[in-house]
Amino acid sequence: MSKVAFIFPGQGAQFVGMGKDLYENFSIAKNFFDEADDALNFSIKKICFEGSEDDLKLTANTQPAILVVSVIISEILKSQGIFPEVAGGHSLGEYSALVAANSIKFSDAVVLVHKRGIFMQEAVPVGEGSMAAIIGLDDATIIDACEKASEVGEVQAVNFNCPGQIVIAGKVRGVEKAVEILKTAGAKKSVILPVSAPFHSNLMKPAAIKLSAELDKISISNADFPVASNFTGNLQNSAQEIKENLVAQADNPVKWIDCVNSMKNFGADIFVECGPGKTLSNFNKRIDKKLKNFNAENSDSLKKTSDALKV
Repeated sequence: MSKVAFIFPGQGAQFVGMGKDLYENFSIAKNFFDEADDALNFSIKKICFEGSEDDLKLTANTQPAILVVSVIISEILKSQGIFPEVAGGHSLGEYSALVAANSIKFSDAVVLVHKRGIFMQEAVPVGEGSMAAIIGLDDATIIDACEKASEVGEVQAVNFNCPGQIVIAGKVRGVEKAVEILKTAGAKKSVILPVSAPFHSNLMKPAAIKLSAELDKISISNADFPVASNFTGNLQNSAQEIKENLVAQADNPVKWIDCVNSMKNFGADIFVECGPGKTLSNFNKRIDKKLKNFNAENSDSLKKTSDALKV
């Protein structure tokens, strides 16, 4: 019997205008956007619908913006009778997955990821950190290159996204040196990413400490269904485990390949990407071609996915 997994994107998927047609067509969307604005004490709706690209790209805005749109889509799908039996999210997306699983209250999650964005930016000043996607090399070669490059500036592999695509992060000089070494080692492509901090690297330790204090202030419940942990790559249900893994997630690599395999081993073969873009669906095709991938990011794609999955 097929099982459905909901998966949720992280930073980089955002675009100005996202969520607007959902707001105009679904009362669920209107309610969630209004609740988010109240919780944040500023209008994330305005930033999503009509903000400048630069405003939306600020990590303290990007994180709540993507979470709001992602949660709205998962709730609309549920209202149409499509429910996940397992879930996962990439980086920030793990918070969206935990909201979908009723482990973290929506209003708490919106405020939490806004603060998470601030903490991550504070950990490494703009201009001191960098990230790069490396295409076409194996894990061991990349990890070895990062160790060598760390002699000039700390750098490590931080996102294991799909076979042949790993993201590295660290100090600017370290990342540049690692890219140089990896080009020589035969990387098909290396792309410096347009981000403002070296997410998921050891340099994010100060952010993890601050995040831990914020997580102490909110109520976390056992998840209604298993949610994949970026930190362990395994499925998690218990509130205590979820909290510990969220803290560790901030300054440790995202094991997305392991997350997908854990959901697959649980029985999921239908994956619905809830939120802007198709990044995770594209990763999934590289992880296992047999998986059935759907995405829902606006009214049209949501209808197509809903029609395809309704029994």
